[in-house]
Amino acid sequence: MNKARHNPLNSIAAHGALILWTVIALFPVVVILINSFKSRKAIFQSPLAFPDAESFSMIGYQTVMKQGDFFLYFQNSMIVTVVSLFLILLFGAMAAFALSEYRFRGNTLMGLYLALGIMIPIRIGTVAILQMMVASGLVNTLTALILVYTAQGLPLAVFILSEFMRQVSDDLKNAGRIDGMSEYAIFFKLVLPLVRPAMATVAVFNMIPIWNDLWFPLILAPSEATKTLTLGSQVFIGQFVTDWNAVLSALSLAILPVLVLYVIFSRQLIRGITSGAVK
Repeated sequence: MNKARHNPLNSIAAHGALILWTVIALFPVVVILINSFKSRKAIFQSPLAFPDAESFSMIGYQTVMKQGDFFLYFQNSMIVTVVSLFLILLFGAMAAFALSEYRFRGNTLMGLYLALGIMIPIRIGTVAILQMMVASGLVNTLTALILVYTAQGLPLAVFILSEFMRQVSDDLKNAGRIDGMSEYAIFFKLVLPLVRPAMATVAVFNMIPIWNDLWFPLILAPSEATKTLTLGSQVFIGQFVTDWNAVLSALSLAILPVLVLYVIFSRQLIRGITSGAVK
């Protein structure tokens, strides 16, 4: 077993597969970034070449700043993403704590019901969601997007966090109760700090779909005041003419926050994934 586990060929094969997957995943990102700094002619002539003194151009970024209300779109995306993640983590952690800590009638059925949300895409209910938002007067508001994304992210959050919260020592929680701590204090002061890697994992898994989503902003909040960054980038895509410099520049600017946030939470994300694999 030890010889098979420490076989150098297995290690080389595993690292080779990981490197290949990394190259495949990063390739479209690199292509977008390098072409955002090139002239339109250079984009079509040599899309895989890095910009040089002849092909370098900032026209795409200048167009984005002048023609599109980029900062408003960025602000809307940031508000929707941050608030949605906060609600997903708060309500998801509270629901996971209740399901893992307290035994009540229907506990298992409730967990299975929430797990169905992972298997059934929320886009199936787009028509019903739109009718609900129209009846509530929430169309063309950021609140509509926040509510939809929160509902979309809760099943996965509950599923992941409940598994981690079951690993928290009962002795620790009982000691807190003996000391007179309320259930809320036990939850916020004892349990949450111990499941931070899992919460970072949930945040990253939900952040990317929310930030990159085009479907619900196009349907629920298409007005100029509520456009998100992904929807705002469509301004430069026309039926007959597409400003590829501006499109690639807008996408490059949209990628940066995701990369920064991933770098910040990467250690917690890896800890969460590896801890879940061990458990």
